[in-house]
Amino acid sequence: MANPAPLSYVIYIAAPPEKVWEGFVSKESNRIIFAGAELEAEWKAGGAMAWVGPGSDGKPMKYVHGEVLRFDPPKVLQYTFTMGQSATPSRVTVELVPETEATKVTVTHDQWAEGDSAYAATADGWARILSRLKTLIETGKTFKPH
Repeated sequence: MANPAPLSYVIYIAAPPEKVWEGFVSKESNRIIFAGAELEAEWKAGGAMAWVGPGSDGKPMKYVHGEVLRFDPPKVLQYTFTMGQSATPSRVTVELVPETEATKVTVTHDQWAEGDSAYAATADGWARILSRLKTLIETGKTFKPH
């Protein structure tokens, strides 16, 4: 069985790249987008990052964790992505390109290990996350996750 295909998403957000970048890296927007999960990140190549929230036992747990590979504001954010207790990281690349009245956002999630159990949930999750981020940046509010 081959490795899963890369996940790729392109959306346009009616805001300048600096504001869209802030949506991806700020604790406040991440808390809203991820239903209260806290983003902990050291924004530099080699820095650790994690989305942390309460587990089923009420104790803090890392929902997703990784390492910053590239941090070039407001153009490129790249990091490894490991969901839950999995030991198989994949890679996320976020690219922002200014347009006339919007920012083109391209998210590529690749380097999946064969049989990675996070693939299906992540494929569904990115569409929801990017929709929530777009709504938040453009309107100042967003919708509740499922």
